[in-house]
Amino acid sequence: MRLMLGALALPLIEIALFILVGGWIGVWPTLGLVALAGMAGILLLRGQGAGAMATMRQAGRPRADPAALLARGALRVLAGLLLIVPGFLTDAIALALLVPGVERLILRRLRARMPQGGATGRVQPAGAVIDAEFEEVAPGQTPTHQPSGWTRH
Repeated sequence: MRLMLGALALPLIEIALFILVGGWIGVWPTLGLVALAGMAGILLLRGQGAGAMATMRQAGRPRADPAALLARGALRVLAGLLLIVPGFLTDAIALALLVPGVERLILRRLRARMPQGGATGRVQPAGAVIDAEFEEVAPGQTPTHQPSGWTRH
């Protein structure tokens, strides 16, 4: 429900801001600001694309947290997309996403909401042994056990 109200309110807020800013600085400077914000968003997205490989290389190094690097890149892509969307509210949100303190706050909140042990949320202690049984099946044979939902047979 909140998302639907936000989707309805956003265009109305943007129109009101266009009218206010246009009244303060004029039509052409307002349109110029919107165009500059769109170009900045395109440049930001292009820069993110070019820096993605460097980020992946950096994430592969020992002791680097790839999730934080990927989340930071995702926030910058979101900021670029918001800059491309015409409007002053979306531009303000995009610029806020680019502020390092706001970025750290968002990443900290996202990290607190994510499970820390994969899909189960449980973390195995270092050196833990997981005991399991397996059955090797030759190609063309069908297994002797019932399908588990994780296999294709």
